[in-house]
Amino acid sequence: MRSMNPTDLRVSDAEREPVIDRLQQAYAEGRLDDGELDLRIQLAMTAKTRGDLAAVTYDLVSPSPPLAPYGSVPVTGEDRMLAGLVHASGYVTTFVGPLVFLLLSGKRSEYVRRHAAEALNFQLTVLLVVMVTFGVGALLYAVTWILALVAGIAGLSGQTFRYPFTLRLVR
Repeated sequence: MRSMNPTDLRVSDAEREPVIDRLQQAYAEGRLDDGELDLRIQLAMTAKTRGDLAAVTYDLVSPSPPLAPYGSVPVTGEDRMLAGLVHASGYVTTFVGPLVFLLLSGKRSEYVRRHAAEALNFQLTVLLVVMVTFGVGALLYAVTWILALVAGIAGLSGQTFRYPFTLRLVR
């Protein structure tokens, strides 16, 4: 039986997202121009294997080591429950609940930390919209409840979730 080269393994959307984030960061740093960013994002979105995906960022030195993928450390039932609670805490506390989870549980579990950072970024974005629109954006809170429910279910089931239209202030 032939041994599989890790670069031959097929990639998922969850593996493409950090690469696209890194490309956008490189663009913000001035390492890529508009055309290169567009081309590389297209290549990342259509990459089939890890080797294809690695080729997209081969010449971009990462300023910090990338976070380990979720699959590298087993996610426990407690982690999934805490991830669900992180998103649910935004119902009542807006950004305070996710911040507390980030500070307390984020050090113990990378899975919980990522969910807490995502929920915190989302709640801060919504709060900023409400402040900028002088309260008119408060209508947005009905949508946040639905998104927090979907994110909580994703967290409980061991999946990743990225809120749409969110400023990623906390990583």
